[in-house]
Amino acid sequence: MKKATFALALLAGVITLMSLSNAGSKPGKWVSLFDGKSTKGWHSYLKDKAIGWNIEDGTLTPDGTGGDLVTDKEYENFELEFEFKLPPKSNSGVVYKVIEDPANKATYWSGPEYQVIDDTGYQLGDGAKLKGSQLTGANYDMIAPSDLTINKPAGQWNKGRIVVNNNHVEHYLNGKKVVEYHYGGDEWQKMVAGSKFKDWNYAKAHTKGKIALQNHSPKEVVWYKNIRIREL
Repeated sequence: MKKATFALALLAGVITLMSLSNAGSKPGKWVSLFDGKSTKGWHSYLKDKAIGWNIEDGTLTPDGTGGDLVTDKEYENFELEFEFKLPPKSNSGVVYKVIEDPANKATYWSGPEYQVIDDTGYQLGDGAKLKGSQLTGANYDMIAPSDLTINKPAGQWNKGRIVVNNNHVEHYLNGKKVVEYHYGGDEWQKMVAGSKFKDWNYAKAHTKGKIALQNHSPKEVVWYKNIRIREL
């Protein structure tokens, strides 16, 4: 009888611990990062306010004078959703785990990038074609998207999603997972060692950082809307 009572008590304790664990792991509420009317919550990289990004019909778009836009807040584990549209021959990206420091000349010197680009019309400076790891949804210059058929062409809206949870990272494009990797893991370290990022702070895995919208060059345009995040 005592053994049975002890077993029941032990089982109850395990269930309680599991319930507490599950309660603690529930994601937070969705929070809008863009109200459609202002740049509240954002500033230009290495500046104290937002410069060169305008509000146009409920979207955020750069005019080429202010560089990348970054969140005021840092994030560690999160789920980020956003919609984006490009004109032909344009390039942008959403960079995460950004460490805002003058030692990092650009946002992508410290953080991985969800690539946003006109897959078919963009021209590299040397005339070369884009590599798989340079196409929309890629972990830029590291991992190519697994499906090259779901990106909508320039002029149409696409939906991106980034999930970072205890260094497990996933990229989604229009509802489909196209990239998955373990940030800071052995495989990731091997890829970084053979990349242009090897001598940057990008190569030093870190727990959290800011989120950036890239203004790739003064002549390139992009529109972002419906940007929201929930912490995990």
